[in-house]
Amino acid sequence: MRLGGRLAAAIEVLDDIGRRHRPVADALKDWGLSHRFAGGGDRAAIGNIVYDALRRKRSAGWLLDEDTPRAIGFGALLLEWNQTAQSLNEALDGDKFAPPLLNADELKAIAARQLDDAPPVVRADIPDWCEPLFEQAFGAAWVEEGAALATRPPLDIRVNTLQADRSKVLAELAETGAKAARIAPHGIRIPPIAGDGRHPNVQAEPAFQKGWFEVQDEGSQIAATLAGAEAGMQVLDFCAGAGGKTLALSAAMDNRGQVFAHDAEKARLAPIFDRIRRSENRNVQIVTKPTELGALSGHMDIVLVDAPCTGSGTWRRRPDAKWRLTQKQLDARKGEQSAILDAAKAFVKPGGLLVYITCSVFDEENGEQIAAFRDRNSGFVSVDHRQLWDSRFPGHEAAARIGAAGGISLSPALSGTDGFYVCALRKGG
Repeated sequence: MRLGGRLAAAIEVLDDIGRRHRPVADALKDWGLSHRFAGGGDRAAIGNIVYDALRRKRSAGWLLDEDTPRAIGFGALLLEWNQTAQSLNEALDGDKFAPPLLNADELKAIAARQLDDAPPVVRADIPDWCEPLFEQAFGAAWVEEGAALATRPPLDIRVNTLQADRSKVLAELAETGAKAARIAPHGIRIPPIAGDGRHPNVQAEPAFQKGWFEVQDEGSQIAATLAGAEAGMQVLDFCAGAGGKTLALSAAMDNRGQVFAHDAEKARLAPIFDRIRRSENRNVQIVTKPTELGALSGHMDIVLVDAPCTGSGTWRRRPDAKWRLTQKQLDARKGEQSAILDAAKAFVKPGGLLVYITCSVFDEENGEQIAAFRDRNSGFVSVDHRQLWDSRFPGHEAAARIGAAGGISLSPALSGTDGFYVCALRKGG
């Protein structure tokens, strides 16, 4: 397929997403199933246009003065593919599968507009209702941080130190452009793709099958490191999900002590079993029954709460979620977070840590949530988060925001990671 056919397909997928309010992954999968003639390269390029259009929906639509699937599809190519209005029309001219060329009104709008002149919320590529949330979280840097959440993400890897070291994995992945991560000591980063490129399928690598590494954003790796798990400890991952942080904690403990992985929705735990077998994490116990969980009450050195949240810190990877999110959904997540914190506190032993993590950038889910918890529970006190950060990641003092009331925030513009929040509370003895 030429660029015109790929653009037309992307516009079709964007229209499907908008009309049926579907996740982008589902819409792309269905398009591929109904267009089996499209090769892997074509599907990757179409996906890139769709994801770029959703990440840059506000700015792409602003350039063409409308937010239709056609406008944001063309806008994505102008913003992310080094195309100009002239080069696009030249590339599409004569291609019977291409959408209609840019018309006079569209060309006029593009020629008259420079993104630097757009309203701040457009340059940040966020919904209008999120503007005060970003201002609250980032202050004067809110536009820059919003824009960073609209860029293409890297592919990050965590080396499984039970099986390999970083130099060994880097040697295996040398052809992918992989480099040591900036902050995470066991992290590896493959840079963001450009144009119609695609990330290598690292899960097809023999090194992955042998358990040498896991795919995990560097921010998630940093959050697990900040929890401070050490050999011999008793640790409860209270919202373990698929187990990414569980495995990181287990490796940090060198398979000594116990990590208990629990999730209120058992189905979320399903992937963890294969991951444990592949990685040889031998100190992980899966806990689903209330009787098993109850036996841990008051005995844990660390209780990790990777709370359900809006996922606003992951908008680089899931840009469709940015446009589906509502205040009602944010309020629902806040209620869940409060209830989970109140349940998880019972498992912390005197002197132990309750570590709260979200992949959100919103203060309402982060610092405000912790402040409300402490108002309800005077027996928990925030640790010195500046000292915690500097002790774990010396030399990276400027790579995190330390909240006035405690807590550590990561973000794409500042840290080069997804958006994360980490707060550690110590239970009084």
